[in-house]
Amino acid sequence: MRYNVIIPIVLCAQGIVLLHGAQAQQKEIQGRFFAKKAYTPAPLPKYAEVKSELPSPIYDDNPLWVKTYWKAWELGFRHFQEPAPQSGFVSQFIDAAFNQNIFLWDSCFMTMFCNYAYPLVPGISTLDNFYAKQHEDGEISREIVRATGVDFDAWINHENAPLFSRWGWPDLNDSSNPDRRTAVTYKGRTPPSVNPKLTLDALDHPILAWAELEHYRITGDSSRLPEVWAPLTHYYGSLQTYLKQGNGLYVTDWASMDNSPRNAYLKGGGTGIDISAEMALFARQLADIAQILGKSEEARQYSAQADELAKLINDRMWDQQRKFYFDLTLDGKLAPVMTIAAYWTLLANVASPAQAAALVAELKNPDTFGRTNPVPTLAANQEGYEPGGGYWRGSVWAPTETMVLRGLENYGYNDFARDIALKHLDMVARVFEKTGTIWENYAPDVLQPGKPAAADFVGWSGIAPIIYLLEYAIGLKADSLHNRLDWQLQPGGRRGCERFRFNGHVVSLVAEPQPGAVKGERITMQSDGPFELRVRFAGVEKQFSITGGKQDFEVYANK
Repeated sequence: MRYNVIIPIVLCAQGIVLLHGAQAQQKEIQGRFFAKKAYTPAPLPKYAEVKSELPSPIYDDNPLWVKTYWKAWELGFRHFQEPAPQSGFVSQFIDAAFNQNIFLWDSCFMTMFCNYAYPLVPGISTLDNFYAKQHEDGEISREIVRATGVDFDAWINHENAPLFSRWGWPDLNDSSNPDRRTAVTYKGRTPPSVNPKLTLDALDHPILAWAELEHYRITGDSSRLPEVWAPLTHYYGSLQTYLKQGNGLYVTDWASMDNSPRNAYLKGGGTGIDISAEMALFARQLADIAQILGKSEEARQYSAQADELAKLINDRMWDQQRKFYFDLTLDGKLAPVMTIAAYWTLLANVASPAQAAALVAELKNPDTFGRTNPVPTLAANQEGYEPGGGYWRGSVWAPTETMVLRGLENYGYNDFARDIALKHLDMVARVFEKTGTIWENYAPDVLQPGKPAAADFVGWSGIAPIIYLLEYAIGLKADSLHNRLDWQLQPGGRRGCERFRFNGHVVSLVAEPQPGAVKGERITMQSDGPFELRVRFAGVEKQFSITGGKQDFEVYANK
């Protein structure tokens, strides 16, 4: 997904040097499936002007976490951008804060914390620019040049060759060699009859549907779903065409986890547990969107595809002895490297309850993933693991952390998800206290940024200070589909949020512990409209009908 050196010179198979750069233009009509075609200029939001309208967390138990929250927003506002002239981008966006390009994976995760400031900031609109650059066959590049709107040159299939990886599958000692181009071998299926527009390096982590549904869950904005249906279904179809191996699973390369020891085992067309589970997730979420849109037949078809793929994953990628999911080599053998990629199966509802329990056991195992700062991207007992991070050899990243948390919640491990989230939030906050900023990734075993890690990274690293504070520390979870706000209220000091935004509402609510022998909390609420509030506290669940205006409630442990 990442690289620190951009190499603009690429040698094709015939030895011709390609220097296309930003001048390489696709002749096709891009963005044909997305209705928005042009950008309407508007002022960018400024932090100093908008701060008083943002959700303002109250968490007396840890003021540092609140301070880190505001630092994340301050950094995020620096990266809101308008489309560059002639780029062909159609919406304001939050930039990945990494280099001169926009990144699809980063952008999907950044929308998730921007949802809590919707519609004050350009969050979900960031994805419009990827839909606007979608190829006619459905492909979307994971990386596009910010200034020109052209796909990053190295990921364009200038050679019009069958699917190949430009930078290949480097092993632990080969990550600096730029001449790694390798073709994908399709084993057990007929290769696609038309060559892709992009290389395999450009086609990883298809989580656009997840980002769209997260936006819908929090904001209640259903207007986007009809607009993105065609882009999403064509994108899904293109990945089926080019990434599906003969065994029914999906191929990936270095770009899923740059320098991971697993890469060598995927060389030439091996199938990844992450991309395969992500495609199952994609199908399930297309089914969910189809149901919302009243497309019952499409919902049935995508659901069936997800179930079929889940069965293949369990039949072929689960190691019964090691109780874990692994990648497959091109020859169909289980790769030996234990990585965080396995946990996409929880998010995609691929794992059985027993398999989920085994995966959870590894998250608690200090010898593998249960480190000081969980969850490292490489198990600590694997060759190449780096306690200081080492990028995808152990670092803890906001996107993979969030994937694990949401997956745990799918299987009812809510308390454990909260424990992991708060450990990571505390790590981010304490490193911020030491360094004055937020970082691209973090070390699993020491209180420091990962090595390497970019600074001022909001960027996806805004997830922990914003989402984890609101959802796991304070405990607020929006369910806009049911016009409900769930509050998992933990004992402690005063907590809550002013101007919390969900489903079109702006709500201020605070809980204060009540004196006395029995645990109790007094909730003060100010709302601009009606919704259901469901509070869970000390084993008691109570539901309140909020009518708007100011209301007060009390909850006690025994009543």
